[in-house]
Formats: sequence, structure tokens, C-alpha cells
Amino acid sequence: MSFGSVFKRLWAHFVYDRSIGFGLEHIGLTTLRYPRAVALAVLAFSIFCFTQIPKANVDGDLLRVYADSGHYYDAYEQLADTFGTFENDIYVLVSSPRLTEPETLERVRELAFDLELNDYAVGTMSPFTLRKPSGNGGSVPAVPEGFDNFADVARALTDLQQNDPMMRNLITPDLTGVVLIMFPNQEMTRGEGSKAMIASVRETIAYYADDNISVELTGPPLWTSEMVNAALDDQVKFTLWGLALGSIIALLALRSLSGALLVAATPVLAVIWSMGLILFFFGSFSFLTIIVTTLVLVISFAESMFFVFNWLAYWRDGMEPNKAVDATVKLVGPAAALTMLTTFVSFASLALTPGQGIREFAIAGAIGTFLLFVCLMTFLPLLLKLAIRIGFKPPKRSSLVLTAPLPLAWFIASRFGRQVSVLAIVVTLLLLIPYGLIKPHFAFEDFVASDSSALSTSAEIDEGVGGVAPLYIRVPLAGTDPNVDDVDFEKIRTVHRILESHIGQNKVISAASIVDYTDSGFSRKEVFDSVGPFMRKRFVTDDGGQALVTGFMPTIIDSDYLKQLVLDVTAEMQAAGIEGAEIGGLRVLITFATDQIVTGLQLDLTLSVLVNLALIGFAFQSFRVALASAIPNLFPVLGTEAWLYFSGQGLQLTTVIALTIAFGIAVDDTVHFLSHYLHSRREEGRPHLEAIKHTLDRIGGAIVATTIILCAGVVIVVFSDLPQVALFGTLFVSTLAFAVIGDLFILPALLAAGGKFFHPLGRIRVGTADHDATPDDPTGDTITGEGGTEGHSTPA
Repeated sequence: MSFGSVFKRLWAHFVYDRSIGFGLEHIGLTTLRYPRAVALAVLAFSIFCFTQIPKANVDGDLLRVYADSGHYYDAYEQLADTFGTFENDIYVLVSSPRLTEPETLERVRELAFDLELNDYAVGTMSPFTLRKPSGNGGSVPAVPEGFDNFADVARALTDLQQNDPMMRNLITPDLTGVVLIMFPNQEMTRGEGSKAMIASVRETIAYYADDNISVELTGPPLWTSEMVNAALDDQVKFTLWGLALGSIIALLALRSLSGALLVAATPVLAVIWSMGLILFFFGSFSFLTIIVTTLVLVISFAESMFFVFNWLAYWRDGMEPNKAVDATVKLVGPAAALTMLTTFVSFASLALTPGQGIREFAIAGAIGTFLLFVCLMTFLPLLLKLAIRIGFKPPKRSSLVLTAPLPLAWFIASRFGRQVSVLAIVVTLLLLIPYGLIKPHFAFEDFVASDSSALSTSAEIDEGVGGVAPLYIRVPLAGTDPNVDDVDFEKIRTVHRILESHIGQNKVISAASIVDYTDSGFSRKEVFDSVGPFMRKRFVTDDGGQALVTGFMPTIIDSDYLKQLVLDVTAEMQAAGIEGAEIGGLRVLITFATDQIVTGLQLDLTLSVLVNLALIGFAFQSFRVALASAIPNLFPVLGTEAWLYFSGQGLQLTTVIALTIAFGIAVDDTVHFLSHYLHSRREEGRPHLEAIKHTLDRIGGAIVATTIILCAGVVIVVFSDLPQVALFGTLFVSTLAFAVIGDLFILPALLAAGGKFFHPLGRIRVGTADHDATPDDPTGDTITGEGGTEGHSTPA
């Protein structure tokens, strides 16, 4: 026998004797063959995951999302390593209508010194800690002690506010507020240390706050803390809401409390498995990966509902209940495996975009998707057999409310199938236009808790003294003078002026800011020495090889404006002959990197759509099946993006993630519908139109029920305190809602209108569920064709 003949036989065996689940349904078949061994494995893995849960925490560090995302992250890291930055500093806004009274001023001075002595501080900057040259080679406090009248205090503060480059951004023009900046010890604030630091600072300032003095905190550590707290609250709310609502819907659908508990058990265990393994691999959740637990919960509910529906239908039809479990595993397994793969592909495609946070979300989602399938194929069959053993009785038939849309769907498909099909195709093609035109959009406030008190305090500082969102320019210097020679000083001054011309006078500090003192006769060395080694590093490196120019901008700023500002400043520096200068900072990083990441995610979405449609076609061995699934699944994604485009919201980080994952999940119902339709055509010998109607009648209600569960379970996300998470929930729910329209109205209409085109589908062969089982083995019953792939031949 030739090699070619052998290859053809092997290929024919692969093509004609496999299920659409690519063999993954054997996990369920193994459960039926070796229930005790699988039960022990489930128990052992569950115990392992339980041991990880106590370690659960949420890391709100935005840098984790953007780490390793490309040029802008690398530039930010180099900037932070060279100079340190103001990005992790705590800003303390002290306000008092009587700030110029000597007693009030001295009390604020005491607060500034207490902050400097805080265990977590490596330094502070304030009107009280800053020193200026004394004229005899030394330095004196910028705000002298011992004032005894209002006029002297007001005169001193006014002089500093108007003439000292540092104090312009620390003292309000009306002399009613000062800003104290604390520089944290980065080693002590890693991980949970940031929470302890904030608590320590709050304890310090609490002593000084009274009716006369108001003290408020802000800065990135506070924003992060609020983000973490909101994410933790979300995790609790989402899990409890999803579990409670899913159980209620299952109860209403099945009209049985015990049945609802059987449906709910698998999602609970799937969430525990997912949380345990995610924590094991990553050590903590991010504000993105925490969404995975909600997705696993609601997807598991939907799949568990389908499984239990099938099992009860077999039982009601007269099959022995244990045999009904076996039959359901063999019928649900392949289709559930394919739907798992489509969701898996959607998550995995996100990993192609650079950025640690995106990759973690992709991996966590892929892990959760696979684990929920394994849980469905192992734990649920074992649970159902246990329920039978302890006397579980089948409930009445499910609620008729779920089947209410089905007569309308059939009426439209049978009477207006061609018109609906043409309309759906034309609309979908037109929706490709905004899909191609939509642009990335970024808003910093969307990453911070919506009720953030720290953000409100930042806005007060922005309005009063300039801003707490620094923009940095790293300027390479030619000389090696640690105190900066004249040529390099002029280069710094040029960059300083360029930046100041864009963001406003007195909003920039650099080595050029000391000109007021050097013009008074002090040397640069005297001025640099007076600010101390810690603050000196914020201006010039110790070797004099690089300088830093810092501009203070408002916390809330339009991303398009910031991008244009960076481009304009860069162009002007190049025109001025400043070579090698680089603009950076957290806001610059996340603005530009978000554009890159979102553009990459949009390509990932396109790839996910193409791969999933190809996967469906390959699984069913028919490009006609892939074409039939394209329109009803493209329509909801393109429609949602069109709404984002015309509403001016653009594409944001979680926008594309939501669309990608929602598409992967939306495909599930399409797979089940097509699988049942093909089973009706070939195995049951039904004519084309009758097979469509039969499919609607048999699984339409299940599609409605699972969509309600998915939407209802995720809708709580819409109320998250984190705007990015809330947007994820909004788009996820709307996409799935559009998807059920596609599956119940567009897909049947397409099938009905394309009778001749889809006629060959009746001859498709898909292999058996299990070839190796013996006739006496209940797991070896031959389920051929789409019967081996159809997961939901159940009345809803």
C-alpha cells in the first residue's frame, strides 16, 4: 500500500469519524467510565483551589496593565530609574481661611515635619521643608519661623508664591491653601505596603484636621487604593449577584428548587477553580482579570442550564435517569467543547497584543473557559447521578415564558425569510464602515473610581496651584559638570520655555527655575546644595549627564489634546536643535500605549471573528455552515461598534475586550442551533423548513434562557464604581442581547431563504462520539452525525 493511500485513509478517518468537539468530549466519557477516579480528581483539585482563595487580593497598579507594552513603557521605566518621578507621591492639600495667621501657619508646619518623619517617607517637599541659599554659602528655611503677625506671614508666603519656582505650585494665589508632597519609600510600599502607608498618613493628618484646618489626600497611591477597594467590592457583588440571579432564573425556568440548585452548583465550583488557578499563576487579580470570575460564573450557568435541560428531557421521555445522564454527556459534550473552543479562541487572541495586563486577562480567561468545560464534563454528571441516588424527582416542564418569542421567529423566517436575509446582509455590510473608521479613545478618569474623593482633591489642587499630573522631558546634556555648565544650562532653559509656552507660565520646574537665585548672585552649586540631594535628583543626575524638566498639568485632560501637545513640543525641541530629548510620564504612557493596545485589540477582534468562523466551518466540514453563522454573529459586534462610533465614545481598552469575549460567547448559541438543525436533517430525515422549525421549537427556549442568564449575570457589572468595568458590562450585555436576535430571527431567516444553498448540509457526516466502547458500556452508545454534536435537543 502506497504512502498516499495510507494518508488518504487516515485523513478520511479524521474527517468522517470525528465529532465537532475535536475529541474533547472524551473528558465527559471518561467520567462515565471511571466515576470514582474522576470524583477523587475533582475533590483533590477543588481542595487545591480552595487553599489559594485566602491569598485573593486585587492589584490596582495601572503599570501592570501597560508593562512590556512597547516604546512608551520602556521610556517611562528609564525615566523612573534615572530620576525617580512624582508618580508615586502623596499630595496633601491643607486648606484654611486663616492660613496667614501665625498660629495656623505653625500648626501646618508641624504637620509638614510630622509627614517628613513618617516611617514610609524618604523625603517631603513643602514651603516648610524647602530651603533657599542664605548668601554665606549655607541655606535658610524658605518660610522662616517665629512670625508673630498676620502681615509678616502674608508677605513671606506671597513672596514665595510669586518668586520661588517651587512654591508657585505649592501655595494657592489667595494664600488659603498649601500642598505638601510626601515621597514614599518604594521598597516599603510594594504590594500591601501601600495600604499600610496610606493608613499611617491618614493617622498623621487626623491629628491636625479641625474646624479651622482641612486636610485632604490625593495622588496615584490614593487612586490605586480606591481602585482596589472598588474592585474588591465588585468581586463580592458580582459573584453574589450572578449566583443569586442565575439561581432565580434557573428556578423560574425549571420550576424546581432542587433543579435550580443542581444548575447552580457547577458555576460555583467553576468559579472556585478559576480563582484558585488564576491566583496560583499570577498571585493576585488585576482590575481586568477580576472580570473573568463573573464571566466564568455566567457562562457556566448557561452551559449547566443546557445540560440539565437535556437530561430532564430524556428522563421525561421515558429514559432511565442514569442512562439519561450518559446520553446527555454524549450529546452535550461535543457541542459544548466546540463552544468552549470559540470562547477560548476569543480570549487567547487578546494575548497577541503587547501589555502584561492584557496578556494576563487573556490567559486568565482561557484558563477559566477550559476549567468551566472540564467542570461541566466531570462534576455535573457526578452530581446528577448523586442526586438520582438520593431521590431527586424530575420537575414539571419548564416555563412557557421562554418560548414566547419562538412563534414570531418562525413566522418571520417562513414568510419574510428572503427580505430579512437581504436586510441583515446589507445592514451588516454597511456596519463595516464605522468599524473601519472608529478610533481609539482614552480618558484617565475612566480608570479611577467614579466617586473618588482623591480625584476630587486632585481637581482642587489643579484649580489652585497647577496640577498633580506631571509630564516629564528627559534632556541629555553634553557636559560632565554635575552643577551644569552654561551650554547645558541654556539647553535646559530652552526646553523649559518650550514646555511652559504650551502648558502655562509657572507650571514648569527644572534647573532653569533657579535663575531667580542665580541672578541674585548665588552659584548653581549653592542653589543645588540648598535643595538637598533628594530634590536635586529631580533636576539633574549626579554626574550631570541628564536633566529633567517637569510640567504640572491638570489630572483630567483630553487625551487628544495631550497627544497633540507631545507632538508639538517634540517638534519644537527638534527645531531648536535639542536632540535626544524624550517626553514621558504616566499620563503620556497610558495615553499613547492605550492607542497602541486598542489598535492591537481591534485586530485581535478581527482575527477572533475569522478564526472562530473558520473553526465552525472546519468542525462541521462545511463552509456553508460558516457562512450561515457569519451574519448573525457579526451583526451584534458591528452594531455595537457603530453605536460607539456615532456616539463619539470611540474604542477604549475594555470596549474591544468586551466585544471580543462577547463574540466568542455569542457564537455558542449559533453552534447549538446549527448542530440541532443538521441533526434534524440527517438523523431524523426532516425536510429543510421543517428542520428549521423543529430546531426553533426544541432549543429556542434554551437559547432565550441562557441569554437571560448571561445578560442578567453580567448586568451588575454596569453598576461598577470603576467606569472601565462598567463600560465592559454595558457593551457585553448589549452585544449578547443583539446576538439572541441574530440567533432567533436572522439565522432561521437565512436558513429558510437559502434553501437550495443549504440543501447539501443534509448530507454532512460527522463521526461517532466514541468508537472504542463496547455495546454493553453505556458510554459507548453510538451517537453519529450531528446527534453526536448536538448539545441541546431539548424542549425549553
